Amino acid sequence: MAAYKADDEYDYLFKLVLIGDSGVGKSNLLSRFTRNEFNLESKSTIGVEFATKSLNLDGKVVKAQIWDTAGQERYRAITSAYYRGAVGALLVYDVTRHATFENVGRWLRELRDHTDPNIVVMLIGNKSDLRHLVAVPLEDGKSFAENESLYFMETSALDATNVEAAFAEVLSQIYRIVSKKAVEAGDNPSVSSVPGQGQTINVKEDGSVFKRIGCCSS
Repeated sequence: MAAYKADDEYDYLFKLVLIGDSGVGKSNLLSRFTRNEFNLESKSTIGVEFATKSLNLDGKVVKAQIWDTAGQERYRAITSAYYRGAVGALLVYDVTRHATFENVGRWLRELRDHTDPNIVVMLIGNKSDLRHLVAVPLEDGKSFAENESLYFMETSALDATNVEAAFAEVLSQIYRIVSKKAVEAGDNPSVSSVPGQGQTINVKEDGSVFKRIGCCSS
């Protein structure tokens, strides 16, 4: 019970969503990040699953609630509820299947239709361990991310390459915005004060602070 209580204590709760075609590795990215597990036999997700993990950022406990859903078209009915309240997204494609990269634009449009325009988005080229099968060059992923003002990394849920870094980067960028708003609120009494313990944060900002490329995998 003590362990549960410790896990339940946090300063900020950020909802992240995983999106992208079926079979690109979203569920394994989630299990690798939250439980350090990978399942070669994992089946397609049906409906919605989510897991949580807490990180320490600047002495604050930031809890990520990460939602994972299937990429198949037949599950589209859950869309609006799935995206509601999300402040970060990982848009995943499979570097060995070009069709999954071709669909990234459609996923991004759907995301932007259902979320705040300033949501932090990381484009993920997953399965980077399969170098001999790569169908989407690194530069193509970088170029798309730059054109759409997204962060970008290539990852491997199988060998854990950049998985922690990708989630941590998204959470850090969200936290940076929230912290900046809290400081501004301190200067302006008319702005709402710093969020209390365990409050879910919806990031809304007028500036272009998100309009930049994050770190990239080599």
